[in-house]
Amino acid sequence: MSLNALIAGWAQPGRVEWIGLRPARREAMQSVDETMTSADGLEGDRSRAGKRAVTLIQQEHLAAIGSYLGQGPVAPEIPRRNLVVSGINLTALKGREVQVGETILRFTVICAPCSRMEEALGKGGYSAVRGHGGWCAEVVRPGQVKLGDVVQPVD
Repeated sequence: MSLNALIAGWAQPGRVEWIGLRPARREAMQSVDETMTSADGLEGDRSRAGKRAVTLIQQEHLAAIGSYLGQGPVAPEIPRRNLVVSGINLTALKGREVQVGETILRFTVICAPCSRMEEALGKGGYSAVRGHGGWCAEVVRPGQVKLGDVVQPVD
């Protein structure tokens, strides 16, 4: 099998486990069961249009972050990402179009941790999130996203 074919492959679809909106800078995340996307990001979120309109993190990485801190998985609102997804490797989807519910996203750049991770998680919080902070995405096609929606590349 060619390297391109291996890179294009994926084992199973993922699933939306949590949806969070950031109403304003430094305000608490609001957990919702569903939302709509537009070119600007998620309705009710202070997201930015363009390549950082929606942020995603793997649920599996919440456990990894917690393990680096000597605790269980961190709560989904702590990294302040919009969508927590399980069951599919988001890193393998970089640069691809990905269907999440009715919307189509294109993963653009990694979500690097911010200095607030030290404040939120304690000493070493910033380093614990490095490499596990998820991805930013632009909205290719707006639509509804709800808990339990399938996450898969558009082939």
